[in-house]
Amino acid sequence: MKKFFLAILALCFFATTQGQTDKRLKKIDTELEKILEATKAAGFAVAVVEGDKVIYAKGFGYRDYENKIPVDANTLFAIGSSSKAFTSAVLGKLREDDKLSFNDSPLEYIPELKFYNNDMNNNIIIKDLMRHSTGLPRHDASWYYFPTHSKDSLIKRIEYQEPFTGIRQKWYYNNFMFLTQGVIAERITGKSWEDNISDYFFKPLGMTRTNATIAEMKSASNAALGYQLKKGDIISKMDYYDIAGMSPAGSINSSVNDMSKWLITWINNGKYKDTQIIPEEYIKEAMSSQMVIGAALPSEELPDMHFANYGYGWMLQSYRGHYRVEHGGNIDGFSASVAFFPSDKIGIVVLTNQNGSAVTGLVRNTISDRLLGEGTTDWTQRYIDRQEKAKKAQEENKDEDNAANVKGTKPSHNKIEYTGTYTNPGYGKFEIIVKNDSLFTKLNTTSQYINHYHYDTFELIDVNEGKVDTTQIGNALKVIFNSNVGGEISNLEIEIEPTLGPIKFKRTPNTIDVTNESLQKYVGSYDLRGNEVKVYIKDENVLYVFLQGQPEYELLPVAEHKFNLKILDGYKVEFTEGEDGTISNLTFVQPNGKFTATKKGD
Repeated sequence: MKKFFLAILALCFFATTQGQTDKRLKKIDTELEKILEATKAAGFAVAVVEGDKVIYAKGFGYRDYENKIPVDANTLFAIGSSSKAFTSAVLGKLREDDKLSFNDSPLEYIPELKFYNNDMNNNIIIKDLMRHSTGLPRHDASWYYFPTHSKDSLIKRIEYQEPFTGIRQKWYYNNFMFLTQGVIAERITGKSWEDNISDYFFKPLGMTRTNATIAEMKSASNAALGYQLKKGDIISKMDYYDIAGMSPAGSINSSVNDMSKWLITWINNGKYKDTQIIPEEYIKEAMSSQMVIGAALPSEELPDMHFANYGYGWMLQSYRGHYRVEHGGNIDGFSASVAFFPSDKIGIVVLTNQNGSAVTGLVRNTISDRLLGEGTTDWTQRYIDRQEKAKKAQEENKDEDNAANVKGTKPSHNKIEYTGTYTNPGYGKFEIIVKNDSLFTKLNTTSQYINHYHYDTFELIDVNEGKVDTTQIGNALKVIFNSNVGGEISNLEIEIEPTLGPIKFKRTPNTIDVTNESLQKYVGSYDLRGNEVKVYIKDENVLYVFLQGQPEYELLPVAEHKFNLKILDGYKVEFTEGEDGTISNLTFVQPNGKFTATKKGD
């Protein structure tokens, strides 16, 4: 009898779930499985909302590909920049409480914040941060390659980041400006950005599985691992990327079931279950055009796309004549799309554990076609055709990839002379070292092999599990080393910001440890064409040189008998040792020549 009751209960449950399937989404699972296969994604999840209800939610593929653990609607994924709408909405809440105006200067709330020039300092308003209209390009390498958990430290880098256009002249995406919004809210509330989004949104919406740190992601149950495609079809695991202090720009981890609650709130003018979560006035403003992204004129491929604008943390477009509000997200191993059609009361969230994935757009468009009833496109076949075309073009052009490489050239310096610490105040610093007779970068816990390309141009090759990824040779990011007038490597340049010229990192040679006893032999007076040069020790173990009429200069030991002047780039002092082991003279090596002084007797 008990078994019969359970069987009836199971049958009822099956009938209920089948009854909940929307007619417009009939056989949609088959189409979504095709997308999974075509993109070779490890897995993805999707939820669809209409009005105040979830009409579809399901997972496909695996959250853990190696162990074949499936994705479901509660699986956690990193949503990347889909987090931005949360960050700006916090400011919407604070404005409702008269804590700020979007026309305020951000410097009012973060006094230590400085931009690249006074025009920016005097004229940028909070609204510019929210709609990407500051004139700053992305400068993403600054936070991605030089991460820190200190938001204040990241804020200080902004002063040194060059704009590429004027304020409100062009739209250009910038993660640092969403960091700045998060810090403004922190200064007003006295709470962290993470606590603000939790208190304002996660808790009242019942987004119980959602979090905002990699530490929480790692410890959570039912969390997806991230993957990338290698060589076109190999699914390879990626490490989680800790976005750290840049969290307001994209650190949220969530499930499609949790994100459906966020979508319902936006579709219903900021309300969720009769509670006003986000101010209605802000909702309308945030999903209205605040800045033009581009013309986005209809094309043969996308005949129904009529504009591309930006609100506050949302991208605005038309799709088949319907107004669409959407924001994607990408971070190592994960991609996301959170979209809704406000006039149609329809929302779609797609989360996948594939790096830089086409899955999100394919799933979103495939489902949108069904729900909007304006005709359908085989988006999966389009993707397959595009991939084949790209693969063919790559094969045809593979011999041209290295056409710029000048064969048979050599670096201008020995390897050791490229070593040192390289610094840019708008980005950060890293070391170059010699290891096993090869040059490597040393940045935090990561390392890259520096491969000679030609002349003083090198390329940065990834090192995975202690092995150099030789497949990247010839096609990796290039760096150019420059010499000063004295012939010493003074800096390197990297083209890591497309809208600007190369970003320059100043070199400081690595110093060596020298004992007080060793320094003593340099101490004394030297004759430089009738002028006295004094060399002495201060602070127990620091060597100084002094010439009448000049300031005293601290010397940094960089090699045996060789010192750099601490505050003057390209200026060196080299001591000469006589046959008896004593120091006989010193030579100033300067951009305008060499000047030798003879050591005086005791």
